[in-house]
Amino acid sequence: MIFQDKIIRLHELTRIVGLSSSTLWRREQEGTFPKRRQLGVRSVGWLASEINEWIENREIKKKPEVQK
Repeated sequence: MIFQDKIIRLHELTRIVGLSSSTLWRREQEGTFPKRRQLGVRSVGWLASEINEWIENREIKKKPEVQK
C-alpha cells in the first residue's frame, strides 16, 4: 500500500505557515485552520494535503499604502 499524504508535525508546520503554535491552536478552535490528527498519546500532526489547500485558499491581507 502506498500512502499519498504526508503527516506534518508541529515544528515543521510552524516553519511552513509562519504562524506560532498558539496562533495555530486558536485558528483551529475558530475553525479557520485544519484540525490536527492524534497520532499517539502525546503526538499530533496535520495532513499535508489539508495544509496545502489552506495555503492555496488563504486570503493574503495587504498592508494599506501610506499616503504622503
